[in-house]
Amino acid sequence: MQPVIIVLIILVVLVFIALIKTIQVIPQASAAIVERFGRYTRTLNAGLNIVVPFIDTIRNRIDLREQVVPFPPQPVITQDNLVVNIDTVIYYQVTDARAATYEVASYIQAIEQLTVTTLRNIIGGMDLERTLTSREEINAALRGVLDEATGKWGIRVNRVELKAIEPPTSIQDSMEKQMRADRDKRAAILQAEGVRQSEILRAEGEKQSQILRAEGEAKAAALRAEGEAQAVRTVFEAIHAGDPDQKLLSYQYLQMLPKIAEGDANKLWIVPSEIGDALKGLSGAMGNFGGLGGGSGSGNGGSTAGASVPAQERREKPSID
Repeated sequence: MQPVIIVLIILVVLVFIALIKTIQVIPQASAAIVERFGRYTRTLNAGLNIVVPFIDTIRNRIDLREQVVPFPPQPVITQDNLVVNIDTVIYYQVTDARAATYEVASYIQAIEQLTVTTLRNIIGGMDLERTLTSREEINAALRGVLDEATGKWGIRVNRVELKAIEPPTSIQDSMEKQMRADRDKRAAILQAEGVRQSEILRAEGEKQSQILRAEGEAKAAALRAEGEAQAVRTVFEAIHAGDPDQKLLSYQYLQMLPKIAEGDANKLWIVPSEIGDALKGLSGAMGNFGGLGGGSGSGNGGSTAGASVPAQERREKPSID
């Protein structure tokens, strides 16, 4: 009985192993390559799969998700013979598990070497300044070459990024000094522009102030002249309405003579010829007033009539002369 039990145990173990090899569970976003007697048979997709045990074997399991692979810094010579170290990061995805298994021995190593050689070709045609400022251009050119070369490997390169571009230390010091000088230059230019703008605004303000002041003075002078003209017009109208005689005008003319002679600078002033007529008219008026006073003091009617004759003569004498 013991040999039979041993045989049964062996059979159960073999059946269990056969079941394990027959049922293959592939995770999501993964694929498996099946070979039968060393030849590619099919690709197992995600889920439960049945294979022939001890005949079909799993050659390789491949992750179909997008992968990120950083590459170490690579020394690259620019067009102006400067060595720079460039770090790259590749984002790729396996699209064909069969091609990734049989078309290339190690697609990771192949992508790395292809990236290095392509990067050296691209950077070799650029100088240092263009290399530092053309990351997008380098990324696009590198991605185009990698995508074309890795297509037959069942690989799709989604993105290529340059992590860092490190020039030599001496070049970094020179660039830092140049950047500092450029910043100082821009600061000086901005300060000069600010001073210039301030002076322009101040000059504009002074100009506007002078214009407004001149306009105000002109308006004030115009209003002052208009007021004086109105005053003269009012005085003239008042005098004309009062109908003054020659005696009153002569008296007013004599009152204005001291004002004409006022001032330290008035060393010489001219008396017009009309002042003689004014004085004669005034003296006649004063004589007439004195004659009237003498007649009233005599108390005689004949003397009053006789006194009026000399007064008439005195009034007419200036006209005779």
